Amino acid sequence: MKKTTLTLAAAMAFMASGAMAQDVVRIGTEGAYPPWNFINDDNEVVGFEIDLGNEICDRAGLTCEWVLNDWDTIIPNLVAGNYDVIMAGMSITEARAEVISFTENYLPSDPSAHMALAGTDESVIEDGIIAVQSNTVQAGIVADSDAAALEFPTPDETISAVRNGEADAVLADKNFLVAYVADSGGELVFIGEDFFPGEGTGAGIRQSDDELRETFTAIIMEMREDGSINELIEQWFGDEMSTF
Repeated sequence: MKKTTLTLAAAMAFMASGAMAQDVVRIGTEGAYPPWNFINDDNEVVGFEIDLGNEICDRAGLTCEWVLNDWDTIIPNLVAGNYDVIMAGMSITEARAEVISFTENYLPSDPSAHMALAGTDESVIEDGIIAVQSNTVQAGIVADSDAAALEFPTPDETISAVRNGEADAVLADKNFLVAYVADSGGELVFIGEDFFPGEGTGAGIRQSDDELRETFTAIIMEMREDGSINELIEQWFGDEMSTF
């Protein structure tokens, strides 16, 4: 706790000294991955990451501006300077860390799961057609298996592929799929065992923006210590997600 407090104090001191290049931080998100981030009935971007990002900015004395961006180009647009931070349900991986930097994780590693139409044999996990969102951890997992990956740019399209028979199952974060299973009236079910890829979910930041990364990391660590991140996790995910 003492180390976190000192780190946060250092971050606040550097911001007060004027080293922070801007008072507005633009945060890129997909807006299509509930409950991480999504558009509600009032056409507002909401979700766990929106509440978390706004709280981080509030504690840092910054103003958040949320920018919607398709998942496939979310990293290139960060690198190009179209926003400053990614908060979009992005797992921390070695491959991504070669291109961008990450804060400490604000979600522990969460389970991935296969979802299929009721009655589907579990053998499709090994040798069937698996729908995945492109450029995700799950897409890489299927690519390294004997199953055939059917990639789509948006998560909703993977669900449609299962329902219309294009794919045998979808592989995604289980907490994204839970609502589809619950609302399907028994049409959709989980098959196989859950597993835990990646190193948790963190905020992606350009490799050159060390100060911004340190500021976000310090506040994330403070919120992990004071329990406020756990409160947001329980609010948005219920008992399905691990906490700190």
